[in-house]
Amino acid sequence: MMKALPILALAALAACSGPETRLSTPEVTSDVSVRTSFPSLEMRLVSLPTYASEEEIASQNSDGTIKSGDSLLWADDPARSVTMALARHLSQITGATVAPEPWPFDAYAAGRVDVRFTEMLARADNRFQLTGQYFVVDSEGRGRDKSVLFDIQEPVAAPYGPAQIAAARAGAVAKLAADIAQKAL
Repeated sequence: MMKALPILALAALAACSGPETRLSTPEVTSDVSVRTSFPSLEMRLVSLPTYASEEEIASQNSDGTIKSGDSLLWADDPARSVTMALARHLSQITGATVAPEPWPFDAYAAGRVDVRFTEMLARADNRFQLTGQYFVVDSEGRGRDKSVLFDIQEPVAAPYGPAQIAAARAGAVAKLAADIAQKAL
């Protein structure tokens, strides 16, 4: 009986919580087209700041602090979602075979893209900001390695709310993919 008590308590706690409400990021398309000498690219899982890697949707208060709401969650793990979106955009923009890690094909990818965010935040001034650095590695050793700093901003439409934040994030990620293609591929 004593062993069953913690299990019953956990079940009771789970029954008290209501269903989770989740928000997906809308798909956007890019009208950018870039020729690349990379026929294939592996997209590494992006690195996010702690507040941006959580399921809760984070935003900045007017005093600069970052808050996250417990009542609304991202529909997918943020690192996975952003990685998948970048891979999709890079494939559309360049025509190359782009896939997230681990590389699913037999032959190795000709290059690898690694994005590390220092900021991924809906700011108090109604902008969604992505800052950080990306790296493109030439797996074939032809000296095409690149390292580029980025600062991408996308306006958050009125009324400032979770759906508008999700749309701004989608637009900012599409702009980042175009930036990677234009400057590093």
